[in-house]
Amino acid sequence: MDYTINRLITGADFDVVDARTRAALSANGFGVLTEIDVKATMKRKLDVDMPAYRILGACNPKMAMEAIGMEPRVGAMLPCNVILREVEDGIAVSAIDPVASMQAIDNPTLHAVAGQVRDLLAKVVAAI
Repeated sequence: MDYTINRLITGADFDVVDARTRAALSANGFGVLTEIDVKATMKRKLDVDMPAYRILGACNPKMAMEAIGMEPRVGAMLPCNVILREVEDGIAVSAIDPVASMQAIDNPTLHAVAGQVRDLLAKVVAAI
């Protein structure tokens, strides 16, 4: 099983794809709670240059609350990360597949919620 939902965006600037990603997340009930500019961090901490790489920590509050209500420790696996990476052919967008990440938890009801979140994230990635 793949652990991410992926799409390659060609012919678009990194910041444009970032804005489109945030808009698609918002349109599907997600907010961005955290943002890590990996490129800037690696330059600052290690003096290493790398292509643009950003991690957006996205959360759908309704779905997160439902999951936490079922499994209080599931917060260790939240938020749902979406990454944007500059690659040779464009900008690669990958969102975590919550079904894959929740397999370690023995709770079929939680798996159903994870499936709903996966469907939403697939819509997000397709809309970018």
